[in-house]
Amino acid sequence: MTLMDDARKVRENAHAPYSNFKVGAAVRTVSGAVFVGCNVENVAYPEGTCAEAGAIAAMVAAGERGIAEVAVIADSPKPVSPCGGCRQKLAEFAAGEALVTLGTTDGTELTTTVGALLPGVFDQAYMSKV
Repeated sequence: MTLMDDARKVRENAHAPYSNFKVGAAVRTVSGAVFVGCNVENVAYPEGTCAEAGAIAAMVAAGERGIAEVAVIADSPKPVSPCGGCRQKLAEFAAGEALVTLGTTDGTELTTTVGALLPGVFDQAYMSKV
């Protein structure tokens, strides 16, 4: 099973009754463990959770801290990209060269990197005086 297969499978569990836009995400850690997440909407719309954030939260809850690879999938006309907030969340735990595969349910895929998704990342270097 590929990382995209893991994302595809968990996508089916998404709670998206308002947008009907189900998203699945899977992260592979540097140790090889895989964690998945799906979007969870809430009637108080800004209170929802993105799929990527869910996968990262599961990873951290399990004691892992390093992302080696990411897969994200949705039923969209082009490969779905993480939102800006999730790009920053991915950059917290992944090196810029970590691979990110973006996919559609019809099988179209685009591979990029965390660094390409978030140029000019806000990172620890900004916190050096703290």
